[in-house]
Amino acid sequence: MGLSLPRTGMDIEAIYLRHVDTVYRLCFSFMKNQWDTEDAVQTTFLKLMANGKVFESAEHEKAWLIVTASNTCKNLLKSPQRRMADIDSLPQKTDHAAPSPDHTLQAILALPDRYKTALYLYYYEGYPTKEIARLLRRPDSTIRNHLREARALLKDLLTEEDHEI
Repeated sequence: MGLSLPRTGMDIEAIYLRHVDTVYRLCFSFMKNQWDTEDAVQTTFLKLMANGKVFESAEHEKAWLIVTASNTCKNLLKSPQRRMADIDSLPQKTDHAAPSPDHTLQAILALPDRYKTALYLYYYEGYPTKEIARLLRRPDSTIRNHLREARALLKDLLTEEDHEI
């Protein structure tokens, strides 16, 4: 096993630049707003800075960030402060354009976390189901079932939207 050397600021910056878009998109799929997403992304990279883990490869690095970001978002969503906050009473920030998701992305964001995460990793990041199963510590068959069920839910949601328009 290799010696774990402390990361320099340049190492962290390089990792950040390689993966910030992926981490942001994943966090946005959980948090559903720009401000909480930015908090989750920041927390994820702070955990990276505090962690002395040596990654085996660029894929291992990316996988660690994806799992850490997912867990960070889940923890933030469960936090007591978030449950007590009345989101409608918070001021709206208008100086920065928030992402404008299309109908499909809105439908994906409405899915339960187990489906949303599997869909994101499969379709947006291009991971095969076996790799997703390894990342999420679930059986491969469970991931395939989540994808199948998510597709059926999305089809229903998108069909309903088409009829409403």
